[in-house]
Amino acid sequence: MARMKDFYKSDVAPALMKKFGYKSVMQIPKLDKIVINVGCGEARDNAKVIDAICIDLAAITGQKAVVCKAKKSVANFKLREGMNIGAKVTLRGDRMYEFLDRLFNVALPRVRDFRGINANSFDGRGNYSMGLKEQLIFPEIEYDKIDKVRGMDICFVTTANTDEEARELLTLMGAPFAK
Repeated sequence: MARMKDFYKSDVAPALMKKFGYKSVMQIPKLDKIVINVGCGEARDNAKVIDAICIDLAAITGQKAVVCKAKKSVANFKLREGMNIGAKVTLRGDRMYEFLDRLFNVALPRVRDFRGINANSFDGRGNYSMGLKEQLIFPEIEYDKIDKVRGMDICFVTTANTDEEARELLTLMGAPFAK
């Protein structure tokens, strides 16, 4: 996988420059960050759930997770402002590219009946979001050590201006989009 400082020398940048007709190499879109988020409603009842989520995220990403707190109180969900309700990790630089490589080449092919990721999950501004149903697809997670199967949201933030540019960028980086 191309590292950040080698991005302009890799085969990704010239292909994008040729396809979209950029005048400068600084116009070429690149991956800015990857945010992995795990929201967990049962964390309000059991504080140990957040610890388990943080340990799983640290094993998957190689970086310590940040605990997310509720911004508002919601009576229907028995939620008070300031309660722990999830955890997230923001990856940048070499860790981001290493995670991207492991996600596309190791983890996603381990999903049962995998036919590719949805190509329509762009937000209109060049960012892509996807969800996973279980953390077990990552080889770092041992099946015997987990207490419960949890999903996660993964958001790829790019510097692309349009969805078409971002889709081409992620395709050249190895994203297995469904045909």
